[in-house]
Amino acid sequence: MSLLSSRPSPAVFACLLFAAACGGGYADPSREFAPAPTGERHGTRIHTPETLGVVDTEQVDVHGTPIGVACETCHGDPDAPAGAAMVAARGNPDGFHGSLELEHGALSCAACHDDTERSRLHLADGTSLPMAAAMDLCAQCHGPQTRDYRHGSHGGMTGHWDLRAGPRERNHCLDCHDAHQPAFVGGLPVAPAVDRSRTPSSGVH
Repeated sequence: MSLLSSRPSPAVFACLLFAAACGGGYADPSREFAPAPTGERHGTRIHTPETLGVVDTEQVDVHGTPIGVACETCHGDPDAPAGAAMVAARGNPDGFHGSLELEHGALSCAACHDDTERSRLHLADGTSLPMAAAMDLCAQCHGPQTRDYRHGSHGGMTGHWDLRAGPRERNHCLDCHDAHQPAFVGGLPVAPAVDRSRTPSSGVH
């Protein structure tokens, strides 16, 4: 039997047919894959939560949200122009902080807050940190969570996985955890599954 008279096997024929179909692209151009991004990579920003350096009071706003007071209000520089107001605002610090419930293992306030500058933090070795570096303080005790955060599997983010396509914003520890009561009490990270056979369609795909 000559090579010209032999027919390709079904597997070879299927591969040739698939290659021919792929060579022409999609019939609907809108389904084509976008070209791979090129160029320099965008940065990653860590969100700064509004609760950083703020203690909730027993007062609430019109929405029922506790009104927070910044640590700097009472623990700022007493020699600053607003120093007199800060001193007057201190009132009863024991009563104010007495309403704060600390449920963070067996830690006390002094385990994290600087002894002399209460608006700052400190590491286990005594290194003083600004409040903005609170994540460095969390990382020294929560190693597995820090490892997972650095690898992108803990903490959540918005923006782009591929930094060539655009920037990314990561959550801060305090976006999900209260520093004084860090047990996670949030909801599900995604909407629950919906049984389409029992739920009327909204008409939107």
